[in-house]
Amino acid sequence: MAKASKAPEARKRLNNAQRLAWLRLIRSENVGPATFRALVNEFGGADAAIEALPALSRRGGRTHAIRLCTAAEAEAELEAAERFGAQLVAVGEPGYPPALAQVDGPPPVIYVKGRIELADMPIVAMVGARNGSAVGQKFTRQIASGLGLEGFVVASGLARGIDTAAHTAALPHGTIAVVAGGIDVVYPPENEALQEDIGTRGLIISERSPGFSPRGKDFPRRNRLISGISLGVVVVEAAERSGSLITARLAGEQGREVFAVPGSPLDPRAAGTNNLLRQGATLVTNVSDIVETLAPILGRPPAPPVELASSDEAATPAPLPDIGQSERARIVEALGPSPVDIDELIRATGIETRKVHIVLLELDLAGRLQRHGRQLVSLIEP
Repeated sequence: MAKASKAPEARKRLNNAQRLAWLRLIRSENVGPATFRALVNEFGGADAAIEALPALSRRGGRTHAIRLCTAAEAEAELEAAERFGAQLVAVGEPGYPPALAQVDGPPPVIYVKGRIELADMPIVAMVGARNGSAVGQKFTRQIASGLGLEGFVVASGLARGIDTAAHTAALPHGTIAVVAGGIDVVYPPENEALQEDIGTRGLIISERSPGFSPRGKDFPRRNRLISGISLGVVVVEAAERSGSLITARLAGEQGREVFAVPGSPLDPRAAGTNNLLRQGATLVTNVSDIVETLAPILGRPPAPPVELASSDEAATPAPLPDIGQSERARIVEALGPSPVDIDELIRATGIETRKVHIVLLELDLAGRLQRHGRQLVSLIEP
């Protein structure tokens, strides 16, 4: 049986002012998780980073004012979450899954509702087709229930079909639903009762603000969280082009174990899973296949949570270096539509590391830079 990973005894908590500043920063325009981390580490805190955003974006080429999240907007968001019974937790705090803190560009804050202690348990994700077959859903329930008996928490995306079967079977032991919209938004509608049940007996996670209605492009982002919180991802049924395969791909990029359940070659819902097996995914025919594969991982002590310089908002950041226009021009010239590693960019330009990172922040906030993860960036042409 898997043992729950022991939470660090003294995790740093943000005070109320820091929590508000973190929320304001991540909700400001053109600030994503990677940019958030770069900003707070450069300026020593979220408050100082917010103050620097207008000037940085102008230097990056922005011609109109960048939209900053106001204190009133952030306070209203927190109050809406509190009315729903959810709370905002920051990376490294209790309730923030330790495995998620280790991915490239983890969300700095997430909303959680329910049993936050489940976030510290060993987690396995189960995903699959929304039109899952009766056999596939039965097998999902068997595996999810078995994982619960082995001490694992089962995570999924609260979608129809396989996700629903996984949550339902795992609920008595522990399940986590990662949603694409606001934590108070029910989707799909037929899972309203299940979502309410998970919010009480399990745990719901969202990185979106309360009231946010999910769009098609938000589900891959949710899939990244599903794989990010987990030790491994089990794909039960998936067609050749499926959101479940996106989750599997993201799991591989994050260093997670990828498991696949074989299916009939005559069933198009098995085409994606069978292809995963050809690519090297671990075959799953019973719970033991998963437990035995993850046993060595559970034997290792967890990595420490990501630390951000903003743990001390009172720190005084070092003055910004003087960056000449010729240096900015060399950095922009070295960029292009193809992703390039930041370290390679530094080598190619011969410009000081900190200056390169600041110019990248300027371009990012001006909407001219795309971050691809794993330190890869590219220039967005006008």
